[in-house]
Amino acid sequence: MAVHRPTIEMLRQWVELACHAPSVHNSQPWRWVFSGGDLHLELDTDRLVATDPSRRQALISCGAVLDHLGVAAAATGWRILVDYLPNPNDPLFVASVGFTPMTYVTVAHRRRAAAILTRRSDRLPFRAPQNWPAAQLLLSRAAEGRPDEDSAAIFDVLSHDDRTTLAEASRLSEALRQYDSDYHAELDWWTGPFGDSDGIPHGSLVSAAEGQRVDVGRSFPVTHHRRDRRTEIAQDRSEIVVLSTYSNTRQDVVCCGQALSRVLLEAEMSQLSTCPLTHVLEVDVSRDMVRSLVHRDHPQVLVRVGQRTADDDQPAPTPPPAHRRCIHSACVVIAGNRVEDLCLYGSDLRHP
Repeated sequence: MAVHRPTIEMLRQWVELACHAPSVHNSQPWRWVFSGGDLHLELDTDRLVATDPSRRQALISCGAVLDHLGVAAAATGWRILVDYLPNPNDPLFVASVGFTPMTYVTVAHRRRAAAILTRRSDRLPFRAPQNWPAAQLLLSRAAEGRPDEDSAAIFDVLSHDDRTTLAEASRLSEALRQYDSDYHAELDWWTGPFGDSDGIPHGSLVSAAEGQRVDVGRSFPVTHHRRDRRTEIAQDRSEIVVLSTYSNTRQDVVCCGQALSRVLLEAEMSQLSTCPLTHVLEVDVSRDMVRSLVHRDHPQVLVRVGQRTADDDQPAPTPPPAHRRCIHSACVVIAGNRVEDLCLYGSDLRHP
């Protein structure tokens, strides 16, 4: 009987595309290891942020890259089979991924994979999303996932009446950390101008005037642009989605990251802009405020969702793509005693 397995070249392409997944501060805290026919996803300890001591945000990031891998594989006719946290003695081992052929690849599979490369975290103000009831239904179903998947998340949309309370929670989370040197040093590190493979690019940050028009957002170091962008939008009119889990195990958090990926890609396919938010959940007081708004015990991540700007005369209306690590630093092949880069560009990349 023939054994159907993806080729190394397929794995290289899937991993490279998957690594465009969103992550906290674009830290990309994951590492892929190919061994014994399976692909292992691990936390990369060199890329964990100090202000995430529980590793919750890192696990959400790993869940997002795991779903992106599944999207990349599905576009070429393969389905991933995920074994979550397979070694309880190894907290860095997030998932083992196997593969099985699909019977048919739809146009939607390919469109979703293409959306990986066009999705951005957009911190600028949004217009209200058009036809929101229909979009909300699509995003809610994306969060739920397929019936045969274990990665569902609870999907809630905050009412406009709750927006004032959420904005207060956002300001409170920032105020409580205004003297936290470690927190601000880390933000400076991940937004520094020297990063060419990780961190948040300068063009994705907002100026002081732009930030004042977004009532719910993390306060990054202020940048200066030649002209403020989207000045035609006086105030952010986004809808805010909250993804929660029924319990708070490590697997729940990883699965929420997968749901986040599905929601972001579905929004991108619907030509909606998005921006994931976690700062209001990093401080107990503001996290409790979010809990009270959605009546859920375990909110994990928020997402601003809005309409793209349609004004072509505005400078840089869409944020630039975030930097990504070369694939050699995110993935290795283990074959016997040999360790090789799972890289796409051969001699262009150094070997470990």
